Amino acid sequence: MRRRRTGTQPRKTPRKRVLGRYKSSLEKYCADMLAMNDIAFMYEEIDYTLQDAFVYNGVYMKMTKQSKELSDRTNKTVLRIGYTPDFVGKDHNFIIETKGFTPSQHTFPLRWKMFLKMLHERGGQMPALFMPKNKQQIDETIEEILRLIRDGKI
Repeated sequence: MRRRRTGTQPRKTPRKRVLGRYKSSLEKYCADMLAMNDIAFMYEEIDYTLQDAFVYNGVYMKMTKQSKELSDRTNKTVLRIGYTPDFVGKDHNFIIETKGFTPSQHTFPLRWKMFLKMLHERGGQMPALFMPKNKQQIDETIEEILRLIRDGKI
């Protein structure tokens, strides 16, 4: 089936967004809203190790990107699994992970569950966690953070 032509001209150059150091417009919006509300934060500065690297001593054969043939990975290091939240409060105990569209084959849901388990096992005061998916939810997140700060809960 062929697509109909709509009569619009193709874009001559790709649309550029000025995001600064942020990876998405949603992250930039969140940072702008945090700054506008005088909430101090760090952006992707803290990295958590969810699983340490290790060496698998058993027989381990796997296909690699470079070849369709099986490759011997026996006694090779299996890399660590880490997680870096988007925004962590500097003066207050909160974490914001902005998530717009997440592809179905994405590893994030598993990492997130591992992160929650790590926080649970570590104990102590739990951070307030937020995972907004759009600008409206970011606005709600900021309001909730301000309320928690006002109430002395974070």
